[in-house]
Amino acid sequence: MPLITIGEIIDLILMTFFVGYIFSGIIPVRREEHYDPLAHYKRGFDVEGFKFTIMATAPAIILHELMHKFVAMGFGLDAVFYAFYRSTFTLMLGIFTIISKLTGFGFMFFVPGFVGISGNGTHLQFALTAFAGPFVNLVLWLVPWYIIKYTKYRKKHYLLLMLTQRINMFLFIFNMLPIPGFDGYKVFTGLIRAFTG
Repeated sequence: MPLITIGEIIDLILMTFFVGYIFSGIIPVRREEHYDPLAHYKRGFDVEGFKFTIMATAPAIILHELMHKFVAMGFGLDAVFYAFYRSTFTLMLGIFTIISKLTGFGFMFFVPGFVGISGNGTHLQFALTAFAGPFVNLVLWLVPWYIIKYTKYRKKHYLLLMLTQRINMFLFIFNMLPIPGFDGYKVFTGLIRAFTG
């Protein structure tokens, strides 16, 4: 099985543009001390916001999913990345999100992509594979936090660093919730099964 297929690359590109579109107009493109996403929400297409949003959000999502894939493959499992439109459930969430964006509803919940994993692995392998995605978000949360707090950086990079930190903090905490369907549930149940039975 190839490391990544043309179909997966296409799905990654389309997912990136989808995420950029959904969050453009919500994420500010200039530094502001007190950021309120609802106050910054605006209708229409903002090219500058679109580009900046891709830089701020896409790495968090793409690297999260690719880490699931590559760790699973490292354990000898089959793993394929899919954009949201490859599953009926995530497609419906995507459609709801697009409608929310177009109408200015303000509430959006969607899954831009996911990795389908199959094969005969151990409970510990599946737990580590599930944790691999949130682990990337943990690193992408702590590195910008460290840079902002302890290093000298260019002021023009503040907003990107701050947003990267906050987005990844949210994704790490959110994904690690022990709720069925979330990575956290797979991590905790996998570890419990691995060490109790």
